[in-house]
Amino acid sequence: MVRIKLDLQQLDAFVAVAERGSFRAAADAIHLSAPALSRRIGQLELSLGVRLFHRTTRAVELSDPGRAFLERARQALDGLELAALGVSDIARQRSGRVTLACVPSAAYYFLPSVLQPFSAQYPGIQLRIMDESESVVLHSVLAGDADFGIGFMRTRVPELDFEPLLKDAFVLAVLRGHRLAHCKHVDWTDLAGERLMTVARTSGNRQLMDDALAGAGQRPAFAYEVSRVSTLAGMVEAGLGIAIMPRLSLPAAAHPTLIGVPLRGPVITRELGILRRHGNALHPVADILHGYLRKAFLAQKKALKTS
Repeated sequence: MVRIKLDLQQLDAFVAVAERGSFRAAADAIHLSAPALSRRIGQLELSLGVRLFHRTTRAVELSDPGRAFLERARQALDGLELAALGVSDIARQRSGRVTLACVPSAAYYFLPSVLQPFSAQYPGIQLRIMDESESVVLHSVLAGDADFGIGFMRTRVPELDFEPLLKDAFVLAVLRGHRLAHCKHVDWTDLAGERLMTVARTSGNRQLMDDALAGAGQRPAFAYEVSRVSTLAGMVEAGLGIAIMPRLSLPAAAHPTLIGVPLRGPVITRELGILRRHGNALHPVADILHGYLRKAFLAQKKALKTS
C-alpha cells in the first residue's frame, strides 16, 4: 500500500480555502501570506496526485476529488484536535463538529426538539444534518461521512451496529374536521373512496409499507406520491386528501389542524434507532449528541406508551 505523507498545515490551508472559496480570504483567516498558502495547496495536490480546486481569476471552486477529500480533511483535523485536547478539555470547551445523518421523517419534528436544548447547552458545537433517505443514511454512516445516523434497518448490515430505540407505527394523517378524525383506529378497508397520499416507492418507508400490505392482501390506490413526508403534512393541511405516514413525522404535541389516527388490518411499524459503524467509538463531541438523542428517543417511547 502506498503511504501518502500529509502535512497538518496543508490540510488546514485546504479546508480554509474550501470553506471561503477564496485564497486571499483563507490566507487572511489563517494568518498566512497568499504565496505561502498557494505553495501549501500545491504541495498537497502533488502529494495526492489530483487537482483539488478549479481556479479562475474571479473564483475558486472545489474539483470533484476536492469535494470528496473535504470531509475527510475535516474529520482528520477534528480527530487531531480531539487527540491533542483530550476528553476533559473538549467537555470544558464545548466545541467541535458533528455530522448526523437522519431520515427525513424523524428530522422534521423529532430532531428539532432534541437540537434546541443541545445547542443551548453547547453553542460552540457545529452541527451538520444530512436529512436523507434510508439508503443514503446507511451509506453515509458506512462511508464515514456521518459520525452516526438515525434511521431504521429492514435488513441487517454486518458493518453497522443498530441500536433499536423506538417502534414507530404508521398512522392516517387527517384534518381535524375529517369524518375519520375522531376514530380510535381505522382499518385499511375504511379508506375506500378517500384520496390517499403517501411517499414514493423509492422511500424506505414506502417499501416497508408495501411489503406489509401485500402480505395482508391490501392494495390501496394512492392519488399522490411525494418524496418527503413533510410534504405530505402540507398537502393534508391544504385539503388535497389524507396521508399514510409514520407517527413520528407528526408533531408530538397537539397540532392545530392535523391529527394522526392509528391504522390496523394490518398495523405497520418500523423500528427506529441509532446507526454506527461497527467497532468505531464516537469521538467525545459526537458522543454528547448521541446521549441527547438516545434520551429523547426513550422519552418519546415512554410518551407513546402512556398516550
